[in-house]
Amino acid sequence: MIWRIFIKKQCVLIGCSLSLVAATTALPEHFTPLFNGKDLEGWWGLNTENPAKWMALPPEKLNAKKRASLKDIHAHWYIKEGVLANDGQGLYLTTEKNYSDFELMLEYKTVALADSGVYLRGIPQVQIWDSSEEDKFKWGANKGSGGLWNNKKNLKGKHPQVLADQPFGEWNALRILMVGEYVTVHLNQQRVVDHAKMDNYFSPNLPLPRTGPIQLQTHGGKISWRNIFIREIDGDEANQILAAQNMEGFISAFDGQSSTGWKGAVDAHDFANGIIQCRENESGNILLEKEYSDFAVRFEFKLPPGGNNGLAIRYPGTGRPAYSGMCELQVLDDSAQQYAKLDPRQYHGSAYGMVAAHRGYQRAVGEWNFQTVEVKGSTIKVELNGTQILDADLSSRIEFKGNRSYSQDRTRGYFGFIGHRSPVAYRTLFIKEL
Repeated sequence: MIWRIFIKKQCVLIGCSLSLVAATTALPEHFTPLFNGKDLEGWWGLNTENPAKWMALPPEKLNAKKRASLKDIHAHWYIKEGVLANDGQGLYLTTEKNYSDFELMLEYKTVALADSGVYLRGIPQVQIWDSSEEDKFKWGANKGSGGLWNNKKNLKGKHPQVLADQPFGEWNALRILMVGEYVTVHLNQQRVVDHAKMDNYFSPNLPLPRTGPIQLQTHGGKISWRNIFIREIDGDEANQILAAQNMEGFISAFDGQSSTGWKGAVDAHDFANGIIQCRENESGNILLEKEYSDFAVRFEFKLPPGGNNGLAIRYPGTGRPAYSGMCELQVLDDSAQQYAKLDPRQYHGSAYGMVAAHRGYQRAVGEWNFQTVEVKGSTIKVELNGTQILDADLSSRIEFKGNRSYSQDRTRGYFGFIGHRSPVAYRTLFIKEL
């Protein structure tokens, strides 16, 4: 896969076997230690709690919560010869720092009948089982550790693809890659979860939080941890990881240097150096020459401060795409002060005037974002930087914005970009018919 090659360029991870390294291993290149081998600096205690709630506490109350947890942490967690251990009781060890996209490496060793796991952004969990405990076979313990156990039944990633656990008394090596809502897990150098979406255990109908802590769960039996390292993944690498997935059937919709295949206001846009960009203070729609019914499209986009653009979905070629097409999907700088008081259905990823997208998943202005859109029948789904921000059936009862007529029942039309006088840029554009 492309992402494996890319990561190998960044560090020597592909050739790195945690299960063969001593507790005093050298720091892997580009990684930061989460455990210093001496004390619990950088950690506090938390149970299974919705991060959306405790993160919303005022700073003074959150700091008090963290301080109060330390008594419990020091009662149940201890360090011996550079190894972090827990007696099977108490709060879960939780990083002070919150993380977005990351790669986590650690080793653990557990005992019979123990049950543990690793929470990602405060969400349960990459599961750690006693895979020989027959009483828990009904829950999947016999399938082994590493799965996203709190995913819905039969959802991809809930159980590991292979049983990769070491025998009791031996160290297990976990490597976890998380980008957006997608998680890949290697256990003892075997891939047990492959780019699976992680469910939001606390709010199943909401996307995962964009950031959150790493938590080491303790649950009924002694567990030991060592060699805990993390590497934060920047936007460019995250985009490459996402772009490498599920490319079957997609074809390039832009040759990288000309307007071939496009029609409309091509003179108001630049087509060069792999980028399509609306010229500043110019406007107009550019459309692919072919019409589509059901389709999926994926691309990167970059917003200038206050950037405003849109995606024309099943547009007939005349009128305003937001009203004459199936919908306009907003492309907008949600952070701009000038847009602070918009209708929720006007922010990025929303079906303009109809259904609001979830906010908070854009990268900083000036960075490239990765987005996918799937249009099937009357439904439309949008993923932004690996997180699903819109899943809407436009045939459902919708309260429309304004006294306007919409055409959400349109079944065929053009796809394109709607220029609104700001230099929003697009690249790596691929499309496929469904």
